[in-house]
Amino acid sequence: MAESDWDTVTVLRKKGPTAAQAKSKQAILAAQRRGEDVETSKKWAAGQNKQHSITKNTAKLDRETEELHHDRVTLEVGKVIQQGRQSKGLTQKDLATKINEKPQVIADYESGRAIPNNQVLGKIERAIGVESSGAHRRPAQC
Repeated sequence: MAESDWDTVTVLRKKGPTAAQAKSKQAILAAQRRGEDVETSKKWAAGQNKQHSITKNTAKLDRETEELHHDRVTLEVGKVIQQGRQSKGLTQKDLATKINEKPQVIADYESGRAIPNNQVLGKIERAIGVESSGAHRRPAQC
């Protein structure tokens, strides 16, 4: 009858540290002091906007022999974007916020440094109400 005592609690094992506790700097240092193996690794591209991929195939670039560069947005498209943005009274930061991109993306498109992405260009065109007349699209192959 002593084994069926309702007041005693038997703990078979303790819980390990939670994920948040295991990631803390103190927990890592304590584990190292105890002599445990600790492996830390940084996430690649964590906290960055990497949702847009480059449209030009890298294998295609490898096969090319003469022109080894990515197509860039033309300066005419950059001027159209800049003029449309200024006519709406928006700064580069305001436009970037409006289309959910970084301000550097807008700066790259306006200066002609950006690799054209039709999704981003479409968002810019809708936000400023200007059609860039297809000048950003790849020229027809002859």
